[in-house]
Amino acid sequence: MYFLYIVTAFALLLSFVASRKKTLKAIKIAVKKFVNILPAFLTMLILVSVALFFVPDKVISNYLGSNNKFFGMIFASFFGSITLMPGFIAFPLCGILLKKGVPYMVLSAFTTTLMMVGILTYPIEKEYFGRKVTVIRNVISLFIALIVALITGFFFGEVF
Repeated sequence: MYFLYIVTAFALLLSFVASRKKTLKAIKIAVKKFVNILPAFLTMLILVSVALFFVPDKVISNYLGSNNKFFGMIFASFFGSITLMPGFIAFPLCGILLKKGVPYMVLSAFTTTLMMVGILTYPIEKEYFGRKVTVIRNVISLFIALIVALITGFFFGEVF
């Protein structure tokens, strides 16, 4: 993680040397966007943390993977498909779940379906693209998400 901080600081310094005015303008825009997103982010992070506090670690690991990773992957894919959550909330949630022992494969299934499969957005998507295209896109996205999760599990040594 420190590597990313160093690279970011170096890139910011290069940008500052190249154009002080544009860099300061970009920093102001970034701070405004950060301040705008902070209340929603903190609220969701607090709610998720409280919810995870009340759910015992044993229950989380039972349903999300230590016993049966494939069941956990399917379970996480289901919840990812029916949940509407922005990435800036989903990724910290996955960090919390990872610390509770949820395998990478399951987290990959959850985040990928969260971003690609839209059960809650189906009515809107159907209006714009039609029912057939919407169903095909969601089914293909689900299969891609499951394949990505399996590949993630393979690379992290959770499969085979």
